[in-house]
Amino acid sequence: MQKPHKIFFCKALKASHNRTPRVINVDKNAAYPIAIAQLKKSVLLPDDCELRQVKYLNNNLEQDHRFIERLVKPGMGFASFNTARRTLRGYEAMNMIRKGQVKGVEKGDIGAQVKFVAQIFSIVA
Repeated sequence: MQKPHKIFFCKALKASHNRTPRVINVDKNAAYPIAIAQLKKSVLLPDDCELRQVKYLNNNLEQDHRFIERLVKPGMGFASFNTARRTLRGYEAMNMIRKGQVKGVEKGDIGAQVKFVAQIFSIVA
């Protein structure tokens, strides 16, 4: 039976587009070096791939997801994986629009945000 971290890295490597990563950045979880060593041993990851462990590496990422987590916690009763995946993608997309990460839609410009969402869904606003 494979360990969860190894399974995660295998899925991540399959999802990567054309090439294997040169560097993998992770936090200080003790399971990561073991999983990476197993992947290198099984030739799923090249030996020259570097593992960088930094204690607070994911802080910015975690801060970005606080907003999403706040929305998700009340609705944790997803009926299926696909329902959860689609709902979370919608939350993430709306959060990106709100933060101004969409080209042509500035942060704080509520009118432009509403117009953009209306265009996406072909809704007359």
